Amino acid sequence: MRRREFIAGLGGAVAWPLVGRAQQRSDLTVGMLGGGAPEGADRYLSGFAQGLTETGYVEGKNIAIEYHWARGEYDLLGKMAKDLVSRQVAVIAAYGTNAALAAKAATTIIPIVFGNGGDPIASGLVENLNHPGGNVTGVNALAPALIAKRLELLHEAVPQARAIATLVNPRARNAEPNIEASKMAAAALGVQLIVLNASTDQELDAAFAKLSQRRIGALLVGTDIFLNSRSDAIPALAGSHGVPAIYGFRSFALAGGLMSYGTNEAEGGRVAGLYTGRILKGEKPGDLPVQQSTKIELVINLKTAKALGLDIPPQLLARADEVIE
Repeated sequence: MRRREFIAGLGGAVAWPLVGRAQQRSDLTVGMLGGGAPEGADRYLSGFAQGLTETGYVEGKNIAIEYHWARGEYDLLGKMAKDLVSRQVAVIAAYGTNAALAAKAATTIIPIVFGNGGDPIASGLVENLNHPGGNVTGVNALAPALIAKRLELLHEAVPQARAIATLVNPRARNAEPNIEASKMAAAALGVQLIVLNASTDQELDAAFAKLSQRRIGALLVGTDIFLNSRSDAIPALAGSHGVPAIYGFRSFALAGGLMSYGTNEAEGGRVAGLYTGRILKGEKPGDLPVQQSTKIELVINLKTAKALGLDIPPQLLARADEVIE
């Protein structure tokens, strides 16, 4: 497959027009770089495809997508990003903070459109949300800002729990800020917070074993890309250990998780797809403001609540965007 001309030594000012000229060719390639696995990103990917379609691009028709998934092995992301640069892709779509940082470290020329849950300024992706400048822009899922509300909802559903655990991936870039946000939220509610770490499937099993041994009453699951890719396994573990848990995305509740509260993954992917299409048509990423996800949904799985012997308060059910019965 032929790809557009790429001159590595040129600065951004002369590199952007190459993207605009490339839109007339049929061999445009976008690189999709993800820290997790495609199984955990299906809603994001469907939204991304929709956004591309709205700007006139359809995979397999007038655009190709090279997929690189680290499946939780974040050390591979740097090599994967460099591979996409060597393939001279037109845009790198980075799913997750670690992937976005790896892409940024690999190139200052190829445009990068990220979808992440951390603070894009604190993580070093951009210096300004409204005017990001450089070759990076994207959409932010507001994950740290939603932690307090997520913990509050869990406490409302399981008020008898005096100790709540939070499951985090210590290798994630946003692990420490998320832990601090969880601690502050737990202190405000007057509950004890226990931090459980997991960055592999074996560590997930160990974390749930420890959760059961300590008789912790409820669980807040982090929104790291590795954890997100276990949207079937983690609810199954929570169910087998009889632990009420709240998650960041709807896919967990659909897979048997008790509750989810977070941004709409499909909408976030759609915005990233729109931005990718606009950049392919010649717009500069540095001129496109970082978008904040605005669609937030609460999903409650009543089947799981009944299996756990929980009575969800009517006022909480009334606030749910979706109830699974």
